[in-house]
Amino acid sequence: MILESLKTLYNRDLNKLKEEMGLYQNEKQIWAIDKNISNSSGNLCLHLIGNLNTYIGAEIGKTGYVRNRPLEFSLKDIPKSELIQKIEGTISVVNNALDSLTEADLEAIYPQIVFEKEMPTGFFLIHLSTHLAYHLGQINYHRRLLDF
Repeated sequence: MILESLKTLYNRDLNKLKEEMGLYQNEKQIWAIDKNISNSSGNLCLHLIGNLNTYIGAEIGKTGYVRNRPLEFSLKDIPKSELIQKIEGTISVVNNALDSLTEADLEAIYPQIVFEKEMPTGFFLIHLSTHLAYHLGQINYHRRLLDF
């Protein structure tokens, strides 16, 4: 039951991320920052892609993905179409990895120490889902404030 719920949430929110990026009327605004908005939607999008490809793709799905976290926040002006393509790839990676898990795997300790202590894989997958939703809300707000 939890696995199906996780798949549903990841697919819902990653597809919403793809939709949000596609809704920008002015593609340059994807990379805009303003006053106290220190991260652009483009950089938040790259961050989410890197995060999920690292913790779900590389660790659970064994994709071989190697993260370069600083680039997630320093790259600029990647075309909207390329961001959307990267999101689509991430959807595939997440689904393949989650499809490889059993309910028992969710109880097992996640293979990496991420928050300075061990945690069950299921807990960490829930955390990653809420992290995705948090930044998705920021992206939505960014678009509605700065896309003009």
